[in-house]
Amino acid sequence: MSLIEQVDIDYIAAYKAKDDVKKSVLRHLKTAIKNRMVDGGGEITDEDVLDLVAKQIKQRKDAIEQYESAGRPELAEKEAIEIKALSGYMPPELSTGELEAAVDKAIADIGASSIQDMGKVMQAIMAVHKGQVDGKALSSLVRSRLA
Repeated sequence: MSLIEQVDIDYIAAYKAKDDVKKSVLRHLKTAIKNRMVDGGGEITDEDVLDLVAKQIKQRKDAIEQYESAGRPELAEKEAIEIKALSGYMPPELSTGELEAAVDKAIADIGASSIQDMGKVMQAIMAVHKGQVDGKALSSLVRSRLA
């Protein structure tokens, strides 16, 4: 079953269960999928859907930071619940040990020796472990290894 089909099934289940938060989150995701299909000529892959989910999660994380700095914890909590609903579609994140091993392997494969090679290393890791790596954690780890 493709990710698009799973989103449709989950949307119907949330609608029947009257789960307003999940229904709203999935409605926004379905809209983003349709927009991507229109822009891309009709075909969309599971990888494209994962990109859209990751983008929506990132937007909500940014919103949480803004709400917390503005003293609006109730809105930040709502965004956190929405992140939890979207996270079910993402592959599991790499553990710290797995991330360190991936960084070491990428540095060795590329032959990176200075901070100037940071972009190449990060690009290689993000290509292999799409959706499984937090960009900020990866950036700080690569920076510490190349410094």
